[in-house]
Amino acid sequence: MSIATVNAMGHLLGYARVSTTDQDAALQIDALTAAGCYRVFVDTISGSLDHRPELEKLMDQLRPGDTLVVWRLDRLGRSIRHLIDQLQILSERGVGFRSLQETIDTTSSGGRLVFHVFAALAEFERDLIRERTHAGLAAARARGRKGGRPPALSPDQVKAARRMYEQNEMTVAQIGAVLGVSRATIYRALNRNSAPMVQPRQSRSAV
Repeated sequence: MSIATVNAMGHLLGYARVSTTDQDAALQIDALTAAGCYRVFVDTISGSLDHRPELEKLMDQLRPGDTLVVWRLDRLGRSIRHLIDQLQILSERGVGFRSLQETIDTTSSGGRLVFHVFAALAEFERDLIRERTHAGLAAARARGRKGGRPPALSPDQVKAARRMYEQNEMTVAQIGAVLGVSRATIYRALNRNSAPMVQPRQSRSAV
């Protein structure tokens, strides 16, 4: 993955997010304003949701040379993988990124290096999940669990399925294929002890 060099010569636009209406975004807004942001966009919504209207408005206003500023990394990304993808989109548009708490700035060589490391770690984590899943399936087959109705997912497999789903890189059908179970089994596992319920996701290509 490549984070291109961006010369920060445009505007600083801030993005803040709080998870519920009970939380106050004042801390984030004050920090972003003090950092020089001429406008701050605020979403009051769960970070796990795809639709964030204020972030979409901000993205529409960004121009090459501008810099998107957040108070903390998790205000923008739902996961490391999602954050890296967001940074790649900004980079392709010639837009920089700054996180105040982590002191990361992709308009600098040091900031770009940090995100190269993040991208490598995200890929490493995904490979580990895949390897552990396949090892678990192989062990199950070795114990004679072949054919018939797929066995219930183990707790570790449920965790792996949830993590893959939250990374938003694979469809439920693709997650089921990796784990060797049906889409219905994946949905049941994701919805167990979960609210609101996971809804069927439109088919998309895996990254």
